[in-house]
Amino acid sequence: MTATDPERSGWFSAVDPTDLEAAAEVVRTGSADEPRDWPALAVESGVADDAEEYYDALKEATTAAARAEVTEREGADDRQLVHAVRAMDDCERTANELAERLAEWAGTVDPDAGTGVDYARELATGERTDLEDADGQIVSLAERVADLAGEAEKLREFVERRTPTVAPNLAALAGPVLAARLISLAGGLESLAKKPSGTIQVLGAEDALFAHLRGHAPSPKHGIIYTHEAIQGTHPEHRGSAARALAGKLAIAARVDHYSGERKPELDAELADRIETIQARTADDGGENDE
Repeated sequence: MTATDPERSGWFSAVDPTDLEAAAEVVRTGSADEPRDWPALAVESGVADDAEEYYDALKEATTAAARAEVTEREGADDRQLVHAVRAMDDCERTANELAERLAEWAGTVDPDAGTGVDYARELATGERTDLEDADGQIVSLAERVADLAGEAEKLREFVERRTPTVAPNLAALAGPVLAARLISLAGGLESLAKKPSGTIQVLGAEDALFAHLRGHAPSPKHGIIYTHEAIQGTHPEHRGSAARALAGKLAIAARVDHYSGERKPELDAELADRIETIQARTADDGGENDE
């Protein structure tokens, strides 16, 4: 099948029917000023014998285009960052849960058993030789906990190293790990850059937000940005204002990172000045609620 009249045959006029990659690229990047009867044009120009053949070719091209788009997006730096921070959080959560299980188990044979990941590392490295664990299962579990905790630390180092290259302004304002979590919750840097500051403010607090929308809870003031020092260091009565100020600058930072990638140090100074003003209210108004 070849197009005999490129002016009339539409988007498929310059595509070799046997070149699926080229057809997919046209589907991904092509556009039309107005809708047209593409199947009829394809048949009329000789691109397809009938409408069914045209739709078969179109399906193959669109499927290939979708596959190429997914491959490209998943290979992007921000997607790699998303996978890394999610893996880090999974490792940390699982290590802590297993450490609790380990402490309960070890406590049945050792009244002086410790708790947490540090205790698991003591067992895993042989620092505790008095544990009566004949079958070695407790120590084996401790080794798994230590391995998971170690992997989480390596992933954290990766996130802290990679985030400033993917989103320099966001990493500077939020810190590398919080910035990566925001990108992860949004589904990518582009998605985060398109969100209004109000949405960024409550990312991670979806359950509380939905409860509020159902009339069962007050509106959440913040989501995961709560961990930021700008909010932690602000009097509780003014944390709503601090969260709004922080979210506003994070929204700008995300847009700059996505659309230009240029570092804007003035964002850091503007945020610092705004937070300083908010925190100064505590002394001025005796901590009155700003909501």
